[in-house]
Amino acid sequence: MKRSGRQRRVKVSADGRGVVSHAGTVLLRELATETGLADAVTGALLDTYRGVPLHLPGQVFTDLAVVIADGADAVTGIEVLRDREALFGPVASMPTAWRLLDRIDAPHLERVRAARAAARERAWAAGASPERGGELRIDFDATISIACSEKQNAAATWKKTFGFHPLLAFLDRPEVAGGEALAGLLRAGNAGSNTAADHVTVLDMALAQLPEHARPRPGDPASPRVLARSDSAGATHLFAAACRAHGVGFSFGFPVDERIQGIVDLIPEECWHPAIEEEGLGEGAWVAEATGMIDLSSSPDGSRLILRKERPHPGAQLTFTDVDGHRITAFLTDTGRGVIPGQAAGLELRHRQHARVEDRIREGKAAGLRNLPCRAWDENCAWLEAVLAAAHLVCWAKLICFAHLPSLARCEIAAFRYRVLHAAAQLTRSARRTCLRIDRTWRWAAQIAEGFRRLRAAFA
Repeated sequence: MKRSGRQRRVKVSADGRGVVSHAGTVLLRELATETGLADAVTGALLDTYRGVPLHLPGQVFTDLAVVIADGADAVTGIEVLRDREALFGPVASMPTAWRLLDRIDAPHLERVRAARAAARERAWAAGASPERGGELRIDFDATISIACSEKQNAAATWKKTFGFHPLLAFLDRPEVAGGEALAGLLRAGNAGSNTAADHVTVLDMALAQLPEHARPRPGDPASPRVLARSDSAGATHLFAAACRAHGVGFSFGFPVDERIQGIVDLIPEECWHPAIEEEGLGEGAWVAEATGMIDLSSSPDGSRLILRKERPHPGAQLTFTDVDGHRITAFLTDTGRGVIPGQAAGLELRHRQHARVEDRIREGKAAGLRNLPCRAWDENCAWLEAVLAAAHLVCWAKLICFAHLPSLARCEIAAFRYRVLHAAAQLTRSARRTCLRIDRTWRWAAQIAEGFRRLRAAFA
């Protein structure tokens, strides 16, 4: 007897009751309320209304941030919450959300940023803060957001595409995937990669996002240690001087030009030390300090030049900047000796970890950064702020609710949506209370319920 290859069909009907999807987004929405983000944004934007609005602007803004984290790439994504009124309550319509973005001009954008900073301070106090006494590392990098239609200030980019060239700053949080978004500056597509003034502006914005106790205090020996990391696009005298003025250390990529190529062969073999990785010594890579071999008089006092040479991996193509079959990279830092374990190799490992910002940006593009949906410039600036809010809401949720679960804390945004945000549940009423009953067959049901308990305990 042969079995049919067809799968058994299930009976399909449209009469289900009390079933909701995207139940995990309630966690982010509740976090936005507990951190005071919604109330702070309401206070920042309330003067743009003639009377009391039906939907408070802070709730509309945080709802946008939640749906961006949930996967929306346009304002219409707010309908995901609106379709589940029994779970989320009254939610603003798409036109109302559009009008909110239109209300956020440049002065009100500064207020929204201040609201995010206030929420960050409360989130850190609830358990999302980095380890006290450690070095805070802020990574700067720019990316390109493609525009498929005419939008204000969209322009041809250096990659021969068309769109925008925002500059972003993330606080490195290796304990979770995605990092913690601090600041972003929307720029026209033809903005330069190494525009020093833009780096200084984003540095000011990033430092303003840190709670008061975490900001550097120039001249104070007890000041928190903060480091600015960038690739060679940030290696400008103006940016280095701004870091020094703010009491921030720096670690910038240094261009490998004729000067570097000329001194690599002059470094004695015994001065090259094995590079290190987080788990121990690396293979096929060496580090040496070349501070005294090149003129650094235009850099801030105490600047040090560190070189790295490594054997290219199989299949890699060498370039004209490579020397004697080795790939050469360099960076400039003002961190003194003995501050970071491992001497020059430790400094090189710390600088190389700047590459994690590429993952932060990649996840950002999977959560609203890939597409700036508005035509007007101010509206797209407001959308970028909502994208940053979505990124740090996810980061705080992982730190506060799921830090004990690597499968949830360290997963990327696509997996986090599948495992937590898109979970299905049943809504029931009991003893005048609404109950959200997560599907007990879902692999992470117990962990999600525990996450809600941890969130409420952190802000109790």
